[in-house]
Amino acid sequence: MEVVATTKYARIAPGKLRDLARRITGLSVNEALQVTGFNPRKGAFLLGKTLKSAVANAENNAKLSVDALRVKEAVVDEGPALKRYWPRARGMVSHIRRRTSHIRVTLTDR
Repeated sequence: MEVVATTKYARIAPGKLRDLARRITGLSVNEALQVTGFNPRKGAFLLGKTLKSAVANAENNAKLSVDALRVKEAVVDEGPALKRYWPRARGMVSHIRRRTSHIRVTLTDR
């Protein structure tokens, strides 16, 4: 059985999360929580939070044992970008895109 948890509109660029998401794919839940727990980056905190939500979904909604769960996939998609600007010389502007991410973690008991 598969259990999914999603975090939408996380205020971090997807590129900063994808390497960590690839690292936890295929690991058991306990190993993945250790990887995200001991990493000092903001992306690790957000990915760990989504992972804990998926574990809670598996325990409460699907009645699965946490020991048997593995991370089937961890996907980071690009969300909408907040458009800002930076004033420059002679009345011009430089555009800034504050990127957001959608994080999806899928757990399986197989």
